[in-house]
Amino acid sequence: MKHKYLPLLIVAAFAGISSTAQASGYRFGSQSVSGQGSADANGAEAADASTIFYNPAGMSRLEGTQLVGGGTLVVPHSTYQDTGSKTFTGRTPGGTTKDYAPDAVFAPALYASKKVNEQWTVGMGLFVPYGAKLDYGNDWSGRYAITNIKLEAIALNPSVSFKVNEHHSFGFGVTAEHMKAELGQAVDVPGSVAFLAQHAPAASQAFLANIAKTQGLAAAQAAGAALKGAKDGHASMDGDDWGFGFNLGYLYQMNEGTRFGISYRSSISHKLKGDTIWDFSQVSDNAAVNAFIAKASNKVNSKALVEVRTPETLSINAFHQMDDRWALMGDVTWTRTSRLQNLDIQFPPTTEGAERIRQQWKNTYRVSLGTNYKYSENLLLRAGIAHDQAPVRSAELRHPALPDSDRMQYSIGANWKLNANSSLDLAYSFIDFKDADVNYKNDCSPVTPGCTGNGETTKGLFKTRMQLIGLAYNYKF
Repeated sequence: MKHKYLPLLIVAAFAGISSTAQASGYRFGSQSVSGQGSADANGAEAADASTIFYNPAGMSRLEGTQLVGGGTLVVPHSTYQDTGSKTFTGRTPGGTTKDYAPDAVFAPALYASKKVNEQWTVGMGLFVPYGAKLDYGNDWSGRYAITNIKLEAIALNPSVSFKVNEHHSFGFGVTAEHMKAELGQAVDVPGSVAFLAQHAPAASQAFLANIAKTQGLAAAQAAGAALKGAKDGHASMDGDDWGFGFNLGYLYQMNEGTRFGISYRSSISHKLKGDTIWDFSQVSDNAAVNAFIAKASNKVNSKALVEVRTPETLSINAFHQMDDRWALMGDVTWTRTSRLQNLDIQFPPTTEGAERIRQQWKNTYRVSLGTNYKYSENLLLRAGIAHDQAPVRSAELRHPALPDSDRMQYSIGANWKLNANSSLDLAYSFIDFKDADVNYKNDCSPVTPGCTGNGETTKGLFKTRMQLIGLAYNYKF
């Protein structure tokens, strides 16, 4: 009897689909509060040290030593409506979905830059590139696909910029990224027991005959009842890995008020390794039945492995100071999400067949437009709008671990100068996701040889909205 565990390692692949804040996938929060205020259209603005993330060449515009510290509070609201999920035997799994998204999660960011001389500037960025936290519970209708996931990542990005002359600047950075993840999933014991009782009853009959022989008829009858009433098993995993990449930037300043930028972030290869734990202790209140099911499942606690190469991104952006008060800016970011096709997750050193996750993602674009308005010497107002494509091709290739869809982002922000050396950035964003249909069927059932799978179909509708509240402190000296 085979049962499926969808390893948490797939969230690493789901996560790495863009290097633009608020891009589709598991990109978490915003990497800059000043950028958030313009819906991240600010790649060529280079207003503070957070340009390290958007375009490291922009550091050439920063004077002295500058620090930026703050973060974004992410407040999601999501609902799920089941429209016909099925197990591999055709059973309706039933169950209800609780509030599976957290009330709020905080994503910090810290940047520092220092001008060494008229040509060279160095800097360091620390930010949260990816993040996810969903807890559907053990009783929802899609539990055989996933019950919960948690993904945390942090990136260190030392960078340097070189100013060739008043028109041309270049930037380069190295990224060290640590990713940690956890995932849980139900195991379809009831479906497997029912299927084998009908098509291959010998094992359970032998088990009950042995109970009758060693413990008596009453014990065998009790075990038989427990077997028929078996509940779900559960599997869980955790894993982590360091990955390394780089980013490049170029900034062309036509004149004091107009500049254009182009930036690139490389893919990062991750080899996530984790531990898988199978739990059949709650399948029934009969210890002998639990032990029999655990043994018959052929599942043993083991390692898990998946190799993932996250997509690279290419951004083109512009900034124009129209007059003393108004500035316009824009950004177009292309993400090579098509790198993430099917994922095969392995369970070394066992002979258990791999888990295949069908994705077949497409490349995506993100387009954003923003504006600044200088209200006074001490107050700068910002606003922006962005459209972001999701990489998911269809409902049949949308997994509940990532119920992603195209979205619109609407942002406002402000920079309030406290004194000559310090200021505060504030930002608010509302992100409106298109309703996301899910009709994902796992091609591998518990009785399919050579692979791991529950064979479930998760069918439903996700509705998601999100608010972002950002606050950052800037200091120059």
